[in-house]
Amino acid sequence: MTEGLDSARMAGWRAYIEASQRLFTQLEDDLRADRGLSFADYHVLVLLAEAPGQRLRMGELADRLVFSPSRLTYQITSMQRRGLVARESCPQDRRGSEAVLTAAGLLALREAAPGHLASVRRHLMDDLDDAEVATLTRVFERLGRRLRADRDASSTLSD
Repeated sequence: MTEGLDSARMAGWRAYIEASQRLFTQLEDDLRADRGLSFADYHVLVLLAEAPGQRLRMGELADRLVFSPSRLTYQITSMQRRGLVARESCPQDRRGSEAVLTAAGLLALREAAPGHLASVRRHLMDDLDDAEVATLTRVFERLGRRLRADRDASSTLSD
C-alpha cells in the first residue's frame, strides 16, 4: 500500500516539475523577446515594487528569491548596469545594502506586466495539456492555502 502511494506521489511531483519547467521556460522566452527581461529580473522588479519604499535589504531579497548571496549579487549587478535597480547602503545595517527600484525599473515592470499576464494565460490555456494544468492548479491551490494560513496566523500574533 505504501509503495503505491509513494509511486503515485512521485509521479505527481514528476508531472509538476515537468509542467512547471515547461511553463517557466516559455514565460522566460516571452519576457526576453518582449522586454529583454529574464524571469529573475521580472521577479526582482515585482518584489521591489511591492516593498515599502520600493526597496529591500539584499538578505531579505535573497530569501524571497531563494537565491544564494553570490547569485543575488550577480543578478542585482546585471540589473544595475541596465538601470533597472540601484544599490544603496542600508541605514539599519551599515554592513549591508539595499536594492532600490529605479524609475526605469518601474517603467520596465509596468510595460512587461500586461504582456507577461497574457503570456501566462496563453501558455496555460494553449501549451499545457489538461493533466498538466490540473497538476499545477492542485499545487498552487495547496500553496495558496498554506500562505493564507501563515499570514492569518502571523496577523493574529501581531494583534
